[in-house]
Amino acid sequence: MQSLIGTGVALVTPFKKDFSVDVDALRKIVNFQIDNGIDYLVILGTTGEPATLSSDEKELVIKTVVEANDKRLPLVLGIGGFNTAELVKELTTRDLSFFDAILSVSPYYTKPTQEGIYQHFKKIAENSPLPIVLYNVPSRTGSNMLPSTVLRLANDFKNIVAIKEAAGDIVQAMKIIQNKPEGFLVISGDDMITLPMILAGGSGVISVIGEGFPRQFSDMVRLGLQRKVDDAYKLHYLLAEGIDLIFEQGNPAGIKEVHKTLGLSDNVVRLPLVNVSEDLAKKLADLTNKIL
Repeated sequence: MQSLIGTGVALVTPFKKDFSVDVDALRKIVNFQIDNGIDYLVILGTTGEPATLSSDEKELVIKTVVEANDKRLPLVLGIGGFNTAELVKELTTRDLSFFDAILSVSPYYTKPTQEGIYQHFKKIAENSPLPIVLYNVPSRTGSNMLPSTVLRLANDFKNIVAIKEAAGDIVQAMKIIQNKPEGFLVISGDDMITLPMILAGGSGVISVIGEGFPRQFSDMVRLGLQRKVDDAYKLHYLLAEGIDLIFEQGNPAGIKEVHKTLGLSDNVVRLPLVNVSEDLAKKLADLTNKIL
């Protein structure tokens, strides 16, 4: 999956002030990513607030991004959750012809055992017409997919091609990198440790900060993949404060505030999320202007 090496971004779903999906803003955001060097786009990941979208709204988001992208970049679709049977139904009934892979989060809330996680992804692998990127994000799911489980899945199913590893644990990521089968990609899901993961043998990132500063972040990733360490770390430290700030009061409220400063969209999120505080909004605006 060479198309997933480099920088992917988890697209937000922009809303108007009446909380409807802002199609024009979404088109602008897609073009902003493409014009500034992003390598691929992820639709309806956690950052896209899919838990708050109706089925019709999800279809609208997919249609808008596919049309705006116009086959310029690879596309990855988020299809994940804790209802294995429903995911299998979606995989076998949805038109996935526009996508290069799916991103599937480890089951959340139910906190399955490692065997339960394995069996869940076994069903997905047996029914997915597309390559699968596993997604491990314990801070959101409530359970950690251990390296042993990731490696078992990677070795047992050829269509499980990568993991978005977002445990925030560089040691855990290195264990997967060290023991993974050839060709399996370890993709950072944590913006702050993306560069160390790449230098340890990772393949890139699916980013949030990259959606606000695509040129700078994708340049950092490319420099890291080229082993131009000093130049890459200059960009890392330029962006490090911003990485902290955009997650300080929840995602995607922070990155939507950056988009507002950039003139790409409004900063509207849907409940139970709320906008960042006025103090944080000012910090983000000041930092955005400083970086640009």
